[in-house]
Amino acid sequence: MEKNSVCKICRRIGEKLFLKGEKCSSPKCPLVKKPYPPGQKTKKRKTGLSEYGKELREKQKLREWYGISERQFKKYIKEILAKRGKVKDTALELIKKLEKRLDNVVMRLGFASSRAQARQLINHSYFLVNGKPCNIPSFEVSKGDVVSLKKEKQSKPFLKELSVTLKKVQPPSWLSLNARKMEGKVIAEPSLTESGVPAETSSIFEFYSR
Repeated sequence: MEKNSVCKICRRIGEKLFLKGEKCSSPKCPLVKKPYPPGQKTKKRKTGLSEYGKELREKQKLREWYGISERQFKKYIKEILAKRGKVKDTALELIKKLEKRLDNVVMRLGFASSRAQARQLINHSYFLVNGKPCNIPSFEVSKGDVVSLKKEKQSKPFLKELSVTLKKVQPPSWLSLNARKMEGKVIAEPSLTESGVPAETSSIFEFYSR
């Protein structure tokens, strides 16, 4: 992926999705410098989306926020729609699935500055789940699971300051963090409020129900 391609996603949608960690909160954020879609000659953002366009935009926002493929995202939606009569809150059910992905948990615990970085670390076998290696970013954690950084990986140069950084991390209430041991535990279920997602989930289900 090109250096600024991730930033183009935010510019295209017109909203910060914080896909590059700390850079997104700084004046260097491309969306601050160029608050209009990439490739557009004028600086005026187009308005007046159709209902379909609005639903598509909300879907894209949430999918890009978690950094997953269309195929995987659609799979989550279809699974929930299939249980529509049994699920009380489809929006919450979707957020639970997305929040409990291992790449999201690693990011929420402060082991990575973004979900993209978390996926990279997981793919390179940096983490254990309940003491066993796991290199699947989409792995869904459950209440009681312990996610830890492998001891042999903790000495890596770019992770030297991690023990100090973790002491400042405040994970969501459904996760607990032990900075000294460099491990976190799932102690409850994710909530829609704490997830802070930038999309209107009801529109997303409408989009896939067409």
